[in-house]
Amino acid sequence: MWKRVSSLSLLAGSAWFLFAGAVPIYAGPPEVQAQTSVPGEPEGTGPDAQSGDMEPVATAVATPSVSDDAEGQAVSSAPLPESGTPAPPTPPAESLENQLPPVPVSTAAALAASDSLYNIPVVRDHKVEGHLRYFHTTIRSKFEQWLTRLGRYKPQVERIFSEFDLPSDLIFLSLVESGFNPNAYSRARATGPWQFMKGTAKLYGLRVDQYVDERRDPIKSTVAAARYLRDLYDLFGTWPLAMAAYNAGEGKVLRALQKSSADSFSEIAETRHIRRETKEYVPRIMAATIIAKNPAEFGFSLDEPVLHEFEEVVVHRAVHLREVAQVAGLSFAELKRLNPELRRDVTPPDDSEYHLKVPVGTRTLVGQKLAQVPTWKPPARFAKISKRKGHAESADESSGWYRVRVGDSLWTIAKRFRVSVRELKELNNLSGRRIRIKPGDLLAIR
Repeated sequence: MWKRVSSLSLLAGSAWFLFAGAVPIYAGPPEVQAQTSVPGEPEGTGPDAQSGDMEPVATAVATPSVSDDAEGQAVSSAPLPESGTPAPPTPPAESLENQLPPVPVSTAAALAASDSLYNIPVVRDHKVEGHLRYFHTTIRSKFEQWLTRLGRYKPQVERIFSEFDLPSDLIFLSLVESGFNPNAYSRARATGPWQFMKGTAKLYGLRVDQYVDERRDPIKSTVAAARYLRDLYDLFGTWPLAMAAYNAGEGKVLRALQKSSADSFSEIAETRHIRRETKEYVPRIMAATIIAKNPAEFGFSLDEPVLHEFEEVVVHRAVHLREVAQVAGLSFAELKRLNPELRRDVTPPDDSEYHLKVPVGTRTLVGQKLAQVPTWKPPARFAKISKRKGHAESADESSGWYRVRVGDSLWTIAKRFRVSVRELKELNNLSGRRIRIKPGDLLAIR
């Protein structure tokens, strides 16, 4: 049984009087309104999640890296930035009225007529209609990729949500957060399919350090998300408010309710007490839910997904995934996909019983071959942080590591050590074109 955290308990004690008259969990959709204009789209998904245009090679700056929607891996540096793949893009701030065709009336009427189609509140107002057109028209191919990827994990996520007595349709919140990309990240350094910030992740029992980031583990992060959503619903009493709090934080939503003397999301959405991003966040989830549960109605043809299945092997020492793949005759890319939480593609040295995920049917083989895999050892001067001096020791280039300096870029570093940019990116598990490195990052150079 999940355990409530103290922060939410304190908030509940100070503001529970707001929710004595909570509305029911489900509110049937109203009649579809004729839309004359489409409002501006949300500023971001998740905690300020947004991706910009792609740039060739970036210099050392203080912001996290950004890449395309591919399921990339984290930057292999110490201290490591919260990196991976960007969270899904959001619609532009300007109106979509002139660029998007209307949703078919027959589809809207059919959906509005069904009172039992959804198990979270779903309405079809002008904001939801705008997001519907954006998803199935402007970013149609990308949204189809999100639906396909979600299909891999959906049975496991639904089982976890069922254990926490959560509506199964809440799974589609992850489409808005990340497209259920385990390696997604935001400008605010939220990471994983559920876009957890580091502090919240640790509160809900996820490990986040230089070797492991369990926010990227699709199973463990889903358990944490289920606990968090359950806590938010227990605090607010309605799913729209709980979803808004997932985006903005429970404190901001509580203050908005207090300042506006309101008790519903629709009321605070009409005020200036919450950000525009949060006002658009809940309608965006509703739109994603409508399409995800009726893909054929919107012209999406989805192939049968390859389910996320694996077996586990207990590893008693630090080993590199590349070495395991080579010795056992497995695909290195497949091992990385199954273990996205391993930031350096290495099992953590401080865990003597790490459960490594391997392809179905290979557990016995890998277990037998593990003895042949060499133990991974960090470089001699591996980013040892001096608490007294408050800075990291310089990297020993002779050991194959380089400490990024001000003004460095991947191109200048590659040229200095006579390797290609592509080789440098592969050595450090970097993906995409817009990659930002910061002074102090530790990069492998050989």
